Amino acid sequence: MAWYKDPLLFFLLLGAAIYGLSQWALAQDGEYEIVIGEQDLQRLNDQWSMQMRRPPSEQELAGLIEQFIKEEIYYREAMRLGLDANDTIVRRRMVQKLTFLTEDIATSAAFSEADLQAFYAENLDNYRLAERFSFKHRYFSVDRRANARSDAAEAVNDPEISGDPFMLQREYALRSEREVGDLFGRDFAAALTTLDPSEAWQGPLQSAYGWHTVLLINKAPAVVQPFADVRERVLNDAQQAARDAANKRYYEDLRSQYSIVRADADS
Repeated sequence: MAWYKDPLLFFLLLGAAIYGLSQWALAQDGEYEIVIGEQDLQRLNDQWSMQMRRPPSEQELAGLIEQFIKEEIYYREAMRLGLDANDTIVRRRMVQKLTFLTEDIATSAAFSEADLQAFYAENLDNYRLAERFSFKHRYFSVDRRANARSDAAEAVNDPEISGDPFMLQREYALRSEREVGDLFGRDFAAALTTLDPSEAWQGPLQSAYGWHTVLLINKAPAVVQPFADVRERVLNDAQQAARDAANKRYYEDLRSQYSIVRADADS
């Protein structure tokens, strides 16, 4: 049998023809075409300038373009091979990018001054300064003394008793209950709020470290900060609220288009 009549050769030629046609079709669809536009060049230029604090040279820009082409080729081949499937990191990153896109759209429109004023009025509690305390204290260590509480109680009436060395400050100004609690413990902070400002020492109060006598100098009442003082914070909060609302609406719209079927183990 002549070599050109061999069936195997026929199938090889047919397969090559089909492959060639498929590659040609892909090329016709732009599958193998990479377009580098002005926006791409500007983005590469801006990224380099931000990192290096100067614009790239022609040679450096050529290198950035070549790296962009390499990444694009690798990305397309990875997608073609389905390497993104069942990859938790890729999945989370794509979800994150979609979320960012939704948020960017939500905050693309500028907030007017009236919008910010309205948001401020609706959320006054977020701009309220909590009650704040200014005080001095003397510390009595349970590790250094047989009865630190008794010694602290005695020191309430004797300001000459200095107490023990303390790792933190001896005096604090305008600290909220939460801030005092972070430093001394919640029980100490709660007890401090029950005291009235006085020129006399008070206590003893127990903290996470031991016992203290306290000289409460001032108790500043809670107050709502004026809009002008917190305008930038209001703007940031309003933008975040818009992002959250946009994400919620977007998800609810998408969710309504899906039907969920549970594949129960017993079914």
